[in-house]
Amino acid sequence: MSEEAKDEVVSEQPEVQAEATAEAPAPDGTVAETQSPHKGFLGKVDNWFGITKSKSSYKAEIIAGLTTFMAMVYILIVNPSIFVYADGVTIPGLSFDAMYIATSLGAIVGTMLMALLAKMPLAQASGMGVNAFVVYNLVGGGLTYANAMVFTLLDGVIFILLTVTGLRKYIFTAIPDEVKKAINVGLGLFIAFIGLQNAGVIVNSDSTLVGLVSFNMLKLKDLFNPSFLVTFNNGTVGGMLPAFVAIAGVTATAIMTKKKIKGAILWGILGSTVLFYILAGFGCIGAGDPVLGAMATNGEACKAIFNNITISNPFTAFASWGTESAGKVFYEGFDFSHYLGIEGNNAGSLVVLLITSALSLCMLDMFDTLGTLYGACTKGGLLDENGNPKNMNRCMLADAIATTTGAIAGTSTVTTFVESSAGVAAGGKTGFTALVTGLCFVVAMFLSPLAKLIPSAATATALIWVGVLMMSTVTKIEWTDPAQALPAFLTLAVMSFGYEISYGIGIGIISSVVVRVCTGKIKSVSIVTWIIAAFFLATFLLTH
Repeated sequence: MSEEAKDEVVSEQPEVQAEATAEAPAPDGTVAETQSPHKGFLGKVDNWFGITKSKSSYKAEIIAGLTTFMAMVYILIVNPSIFVYADGVTIPGLSFDAMYIATSLGAIVGTMLMALLAKMPLAQASGMGVNAFVVYNLVGGGLTYANAMVFTLLDGVIFILLTVTGLRKYIFTAIPDEVKKAINVGLGLFIAFIGLQNAGVIVNSDSTLVGLVSFNMLKLKDLFNPSFLVTFNNGTVGGMLPAFVAIAGVTATAIMTKKKIKGAILWGILGSTVLFYILAGFGCIGAGDPVLGAMATNGEACKAIFNNITISNPFTAFASWGTESAGKVFYEGFDFSHYLGIEGNNAGSLVVLLITSALSLCMLDMFDTLGTLYGACTKGGLLDENGNPKNMNRCMLADAIATTTGAIAGTSTVTTFVESSAGVAAGGKTGFTALVTGLCFVVAMFLSPLAKLIPSAATATALIWVGVLMMSTVTKIEWTDPAQALPAFLTLAVMSFGYEISYGIGIGIISSVVVRVCTGKIKSVSIVTWIIAAFFLATFLLTH
């Protein structure tokens, strides 16, 4: 039979072609790529992203993209709040609206690069932790907002050079195996801890630093205590309401996952959002009633949730961004007269600040990204034959370019978000997931008031559940071997309890080197590992 005749036979059996999901050997012994069951434009998009080849589908990728977006959309509210409303630090002339657009642009560029350059189901935005470092350490240390953006820009340029030369990948491969395995578990605990805090399940405690929120219905006076009230900036109220919603949401997510319902995480977020507003409305009805009011913590706080929902013109935010943030890194960033004008500061202290701050930013950004890449890709089966994330260099290049772009837009370091794990857990396997997330950020940029409608109690359900899923890697650590157990434990303990991804990795690497040297295995420590350990040690001793 001729090749043309074969093609005709195949074309007459679309149902067979549509069902094919595995790769089949070609006549020459190579493996042919799985073709999309879709025709026309959808088929081309499918083949370009490799959706069918990855044994995924448009539906799964869209759900995953929406899940990732809903799990990390809080950054559009939190990042501007840190820059504008930080305690003890004020940035003159910088508004929430300007930072909202800057944060959105950073997320859009970073996530689209992940989609189109790296073709991975990962999303990016201004990193938590790094943003606080910029505000409290740099701006709080006497630098201007524009000066801080210079540091961010240099951070991105350095990482572009490291990625292009391949050095960044070598750095990742030099991380001890036991630390790599612990990263996934540590990230899971870290994510879950964020979720539990966002939902108010875990609260501050003077004696133990952290504690469990009270569900005691008999202590009505405590449920009405003003200390439980939180402004609507974080989309929730304190006390029993958000905690109950989060626990109910994550339980429902587990049940749906057990029943193999597609998009369980997304449905968990949506369901929790509905439940949150229903209970808040119930709390409004019960305002003033000692029993009904207690069910929702505080009736007046519940009323405030609805009273603070406003719809304003989103284009006013773009105007603020254009005058307050856009390009300030270039026309104001290299002017350090404000810092030098502070009593006690001089050129020498400026040089020390430049070196130590640059070191901290580089270490925070690099290992936050590497840790997130490994953790998310491990859970999603997105590792290559060497155990490294697929398209790793492109992922890191996307991260570096996004950081430089973000600095120009006016936001802190853009990095791969740990919440990407929520989308991966929901079934995302290709860059189409990131494309959906990126498009959501484009829409959200024009709908800044609506972004506040998703309460943190709802997004917390995704974070807690992802933490549950990522715990499975703990069984791969050789706990019976002290040489591996200690570095692994310190890594996940510092990441979760210390609230620091990069420092957790640093502690793990340093302890691994020390253990190997003291047990006669110094030859197993590579030169790159020595250098990384030395850099982390310098970071701890000079900057942390």
